[in-house]
Amino acid sequence: MGFPTKVQLIQRNESHRWYINFPSTVAQAMEFQRGEIVEWIAEDKNRLLLCRRKVPTATLKKNKRGKA
Repeated sequence: MGFPTKVQLIQRNESHRWYINFPSTVAQAMEFQRGEIVEWIAEDKNRLLLCRRKVPTATLKKNKRGKA
């Protein structure tokens, strides 16, 4: 199931910032933590890959197939 999300642009005098917000359902399913560092990788002009720099311990324990 997809979650449509708008891309927002905040324009200020000397800078432009782009924002993409995660729906709460997605953030909870991924068990994101406040202040967690993630990294965007642009695979092509159609795909962005979001990678965690450090997977939370709780997520590792729940994975019973041995894939981290």
